[in-house]
Amino acid sequence: MGRIAVFPGSFDPITIGHLDIIERAVPLFDKIIVAIGTNSSKSYMFSLEQRIKFIEESVAKFKNVEVKAYKGLTVDFCSEVNAQFILRGLRNPADFEFEKAIAHTNRAITNKNIETIFLLTSSGKAYISSSIVRDVMRNGGNYEILVPDTVRI
Repeated sequence: MGRIAVFPGSFDPITIGHLDIIERAVPLFDKIIVAIGTNSSKSYMFSLEQRIKFIEESVAKFKNVEVKAYKGLTVDFCSEVNAQFILRGLRNPADFEFEKAIAHTNRAITNKNIETIFLLTSSGKAYISSSIVRDVMRNGGNYEILVPDTVRI
């Protein structure tokens, strides 16, 4: 089976911060599934199809990375794909506190042994978030420096 990690998020859009986490995690796992969570009550800037395309093109050079969409709990998706790890990126102390609470909750609600692995975002990318990127895009700013080349509007 190997070491399988799920990297969940909305990726609306994928940023160079997300890509940094993926690139650094590639040698750590046999397979990484970039898992796009869908929430029908949330409105997205990019369609699911666009987000999948942006990510697939961004990670095409990595043979052990695939992209899937899912609904529901991340731990349930992990069970479906036989993943033993959830991969998360941390930009700041607030991210850590939020992600720590989610990791503890995941362990409490499942009897599966799914570990959450945290990677710190590389210096110089910690300020980037998808919500900031969307705001820059909506206002005609230079978003290209914040996203992989595959993300263009």
